[in-house]
Amino acid sequence: MNKIILLGLLVISTSSHAAINVFACEPEWAALTQLLAGDKAVIYTATGALQDPHRVEARPSLIAKARRANLIVCTGAELETGWLPVILRESTNSGIQPGATGNFEAARFVHMLEVPTRLDRADGDVHAAGNPHIQTDARSYLPVADALSRRLIQMDPANTPYYQQQLATFNGQWRTAISRWEKQATPLKGVAIIAQHRGFPYLNNWLGLKQVAELEPKPGMEPSAAHLGQVLGELQQHPAKMVLRAAYQDGRPSEWIAERAHIKAVALPYTVGGTPQAVDLFSLFDDTIARLLAGLK
Repeated sequence: MNKIILLGLLVISTSSHAAINVFACEPEWAALTQLLAGDKAVIYTATGALQDPHRVEARPSLIAKARRANLIVCTGAELETGWLPVILRESTNSGIQPGATGNFEAARFVHMLEVPTRLDRADGDVHAAGNPHIQTDARSYLPVADALSRRLIQMDPANTPYYQQQLATFNGQWRTAISRWEKQATPLKGVAIIAQHRGFPYLNNWLGLKQVAELEPKPGMEPSAAHLGQVLGELQQHPAKMVLRAAYQDGRPSEWIAERAHIKAVALPYTVGGTPQAVDLFSLFDDTIARLLAGLK
């Protein structure tokens, strides 16, 4: 009888301290969750830094991971609308469905930019809640981290003091880093740039970059030679200093414009792992700022 009681207590103790099984849609949210949860979570990242997060195949392996997850941490704002709903449905995991405690969307906790006044598929990949690429503004991580920490506490109240301490540490270090990045980025204020994809409004808003053109004729539509020629002509009236693209994007349109307009083509990591230097959230922005400043030279 004593052995049975001890075994029961061991099972209870083990289950009460079991790590939260996290399914992170993008590398930046996996990195943030790791900073906030530490060894209290086991984290699986569904997409890689060199993948377009809009276009992911809902593979059986992803469905299996979602089926075992206690918490999914995603951008939301329809960024994953082409693949995540299938994974959620096929997982048959009620705990991570929209509206459940185990479903966390980062975009719900930041001020969204480029919220459309109309929705028409003829306008390209337009998102009803606004532009979903919130991860390029370092300031976005503060409200997201606060909300995510509260969600972790809700799911694992026994470790509340630990999550609170992790959040306090992150907030202190992150605010210090933001001040450093903003000081370093002072020369970028007012600099005219071109974007290959409409993926940088939050970065532009944060650092004061001025976007004068976009290579995609519509969001998500690859630029034709004719459209690139039109953009090149527009640069005569509105010159730019550099053309930006995310590391996962085909660099040929940016290189075409850069060569003919005699400007720099700058590939930004866009998320953790996008470049060899961007190994975590802090180095993601270290490398982003460094690449932008190099584009001025």
